[in-house]
Amino acid sequence: MLKHFTIITILAIAVLGCANKNKTMQNKISDDKAMYMILGTYTSDDSNGLYVYKIDTVTGKSEYISETPVANPSYLALDESENYVYAVTEDDGIETSAANAFSFDKKTGTLKYINKQLTKGAAPCYINVDKEGRHVITANYSGGNLSVFKVSNDGGLNPVTQVIGFDGTGFDPERQEQPHIHCVKYSPDEKYLFATDLGLDKIHKFEVIKDSQDTIYLKHGTPEAYDLKAGSGPRHIVFHPNNKYAYLITELSGEVVVYNYDEGNLEEIQVIEADSLNAQGSADIHVSPDGKYVYASNRLQADGIAIFSVDQGNGRLTKVGYHKTGEHPRNFAITPNGNLLLVANRDSNQIQVLKRNTETGLLEDTGNDINLSKPVCVKFASIN
Repeated sequence: MLKHFTIITILAIAVLGCANKNKTMQNKISDDKAMYMILGTYTSDDSNGLYVYKIDTVTGKSEYISETPVANPSYLALDESENYVYAVTEDDGIETSAANAFSFDKKTGTLKYINKQLTKGAAPCYINVDKEGRHVITANYSGGNLSVFKVSNDGGLNPVTQVIGFDGTGFDPERQEQPHIHCVKYSPDEKYLFATDLGLDKIHKFEVIKDSQDTIYLKHGTPEAYDLKAGSGPRHIVFHPNNKYAYLITELSGEVVVYNYDEGNLEEIQVIEADSLNAQGSADIHVSPDGKYVYASNRLQADGIAIFSVDQGNGRLTKVGYHKTGEHPRNFAITPNGNLLLVANRDSNQIQVLKRNTETGLLEDTGNDINLSKPVCVKFASIN
């Protein structure tokens, strides 16, 4: 009898687990107000890799579409056409850390693997592709370097052409024992590339040599780097839609640093607190599509999203709210229509779907969360 009960219980749990992951399959989403959502995960538990959902950008309801196996795709990027997806394999080993290329069928919402190339730097945690779809760059956290790949005609990746590394240590002997490149971001005109270095408290600057016939795509800019205060731990940087301002989230000091931006030059104009508890776990930052609000995620204590209004005259920020989230909001994304903000809560195994008040910037839960193991990246694509 006990054996029979145990078997039934195990089967029930298995069915429930499957239902939890795919419960949104029964929601049929109309394409006229929907987008694809491509989700990256850590695959240490039962995640398969990359997941594609269809999401209603008005209601926040979603529908499971497909999944594709790949190890630890913790960050991904789509090219301008949205026909190709590039995802890191974040791994501690230099012989296993890689950049992966996929084609994306926007009619069916399915990904097809093309190839992968080693990054020559351990633990790639960010990936970017230029607007022309000709170059892909990864930020290699443990490698303390960044890697450049040329893209082939079929969207695949050629072997790495440049690996640019850095030397030194930072203020914190445990968290800044070496360089840690965390983000690689093109300037709005793509004439420059900025690489945030959590380990050295710097933003490295490069000039982009797009028409170069040799292997040199990036060369050190002038200045070569912008310094932050010791122990800041710069993590992610984004540009305002008007291209006049840039916003940086620091992981260790939990602050947003505001810059004037002009033709490749960053001028610091404000530092404002995002994490009031000194948890040393601030993570991601984004600007609303209308440029009126900036959002920054915090982890490790009182996990949530700090909300700032933007002064449209000078780009400065004023804190207007804070929204608690699930555990460990590593990454989040705002739908292009500005209606929803979706949070990848790694440790509570959910994509949290929040409604944005476009007037106040404040957030509210929709109740349309997606249950998924170890989600850590959210990207959107249009539906054909």
